[in-house]
Amino acid sequence: MMSKKAWVLGWGLVAALVPVLGAAEPMAAWSTEPLTMDAALTVALAHSPAILKSQQDLQEAHGISLQQRAVYLPKLNASGAFNAQDDGKIEAVSFAPGQPAVKFQTDKNWNAGLQLSQPVYAGGKLKSAGRAAKLTGEAALAQHQTVVADALLEVRTAYLDVLLAAEQIGTQEASVRLLEQELTDTRRRFEAGTVPRFNVLRAEVELANARPRLIKARNALRNTKNQLATLLGYRVSADLGENIPLNTADRLTASAPTVELAAALARGQQQRSELEALRKFIQLRSEDIVQARADYYPHLSVGAGYGSQSRTFGTPVPGLNEESHGWTAGAQLNWSIWDFGLTKGKVQAAQARKTKADLEREDVARRIDLQVRTAYSGWTEAKDILSAQQRVIEQGEEALRLAVARSEAGTGTQLDVLGAQTALTEARNTFSLALRDHAVAWARLERAMGDGVVVKR
Repeated sequence: MMSKKAWVLGWGLVAALVPVLGAAEPMAAWSTEPLTMDAALTVALAHSPAILKSQQDLQEAHGISLQQRAVYLPKLNASGAFNAQDDGKIEAVSFAPGQPAVKFQTDKNWNAGLQLSQPVYAGGKLKSAGRAAKLTGEAALAQHQTVVADALLEVRTAYLDVLLAAEQIGTQEASVRLLEQELTDTRRRFEAGTVPRFNVLRAEVELANARPRLIKARNALRNTKNQLATLLGYRVSADLGENIPLNTADRLTASAPTVELAAALARGQQQRSELEALRKFIQLRSEDIVQARADYYPHLSVGAGYGSQSRTFGTPVPGLNEESHGWTAGAQLNWSIWDFGLTKGKVQAAQARKTKADLEREDVARRIDLQVRTAYSGWTEAKDILSAQQRVIEQGEEALRLAVARSEAGTGTQLDVLGAQTALTEARNTFSLALRDHAVAWARLERAMGDGVVVKR
């Protein structure tokens, strides 16, 4: 089972992956070494298709954040042009009779320059854009943490399903061995003339009925291993065969975590990344209102540049360089005094989105409480069932021993032995299922509480 330390370390790896998105391989390298739960989670963090896709969403959010931040940062533009035309197309002007005609442009001209511009004031929009850029990245990270939490819960559940399938194979194999032994003993007694042929037939039928359950258990293991391999991002190629070589190193065990419902509810409200994402979205919607209102106010920007261009006149003039160059500087003020309700409409729409985001957060908070309560109830049920099954295997084995002893002594019947064997098999199956359900219930409760998620405020 996965330790608390490993769970936190796993989330630490998530944080480490964020700055280097895209570095992970899209497919995990196949390994035949037995996987522990912690190792499976580590592979999933690096190669899970759901997590890899979410990382691309983070990349997209980073790009949007850069766009938002660019609104208030200075911009440097370079420009240049070159033109050539037929000399006969250029008009020549003579200012006096007998004077040579003058051309006011050349057949070839060029220009080049640099222009630096900086927004100065935009009614609060510039500072708001900076805050929105930061909030966009934080909201995307919280959403990514939600995807990772869901993906890891799927992996944990699939890993436990593999463990359960392996346990059930062992149970069914033990049942088949017991029934084979019973059939052997019954045949020996029949040959000795102490039991009728009917007892042999009954033992053969019970054994025949047990073998399909073993076949189904083996098929369940194959299916659960395929499911786990898919979640881990492994490529299951055809040459791996029907029973893929994906082995687990852990066993189903009964852990004893403790948490009170009140504490679980508080942790859910404090730690769930869904709520953190919504808090950031609400702040973003507030920035939308600020930016919409900014259009009520004037927008001021300043700029400066330096440029160079070819001379204009077509005939050489004494003292005139082949090119001219110099600097420019200026300011620009824009103010939309009346826009027939355009800005007002933008503000109203932004306020409605903000109110909707507030309502969504309240709704999600209530649903998280419900998820925690439901998961807590499921965990309590799983604990009670596991507790009730703690001694059932010992009791089943003792019942079988007594039934066999009575049968050998002639005071019991074959039906007692077969019934005890069936009861023991059911007890083993029920206990292994109880172990799996207990572990899954705790994993779901941890997910509902948001344990392991790094929430930054």
